[in-house]
Amino acid sequence: MSAPRIPPPDHYLLEVAGIRRRLPVVAVGGGLAIAVLNILGDTELVEAAARELALRLGPRNYDVLLTAEAKSIPLAHALSVVTGRPYIVLRKSYKSYMGDALSVATHSITTGNEQHLYLDAKDRAALAGRAVVLLDDVISTGSTLDGLRAIAREALAHIVAEAAIATEGDAGSWGGIIALAHLPLFQSP
Repeated sequence: MSAPRIPPPDHYLLEVAGIRRRLPVVAVGGGLAIAVLNILGDTELVEAAARELALRLGPRNYDVLLTAEAKSIPLAHALSVVTGRPYIVLRKSYKSYMGDALSVATHSITTGNEQHLYLDAKDRAALAGRAVVLLDDVISTGSTLDGLRAIAREALAHIVAEAAIATEGDAGSWGGIIALAHLPLFQSP
């Protein structure tokens, strides 16, 4: 006889850079539930995280921040303001004005679907030969991070660091990431 499954909690308490948030725990399929960190509109958390990430990135020499659309854009903007370095956003859909864009496929844990990331021709030229920091809000499976890496390398950029507000899942998988917190995964019924 197997032990009964314990349902996941309804929330998870997170503290980042002195800011506390009560994150909802949501089932995402496949018997998995995650604590959802949605930084859109949370200026207090975004700015505190940007200041802390800037401190942790401090000794590294880099030219530009590279992130993916959409939830990590406020973080990239805030970190850009704090550090004085520009940021580039990989888009999730191709637009005709993007020209000879680079593209890579990723898999989202929250949607469960494949998605694409695009680097437009203008930003491709801006990355060539530059030292970059890859930035995300939460690194879950690493698929978006892998996409950022692939695009950066194809654009001939040099990756000097990878950073996020939080990592998720197996903490041992993210040893090289500069992260301010770690989120556990939960089993859902």
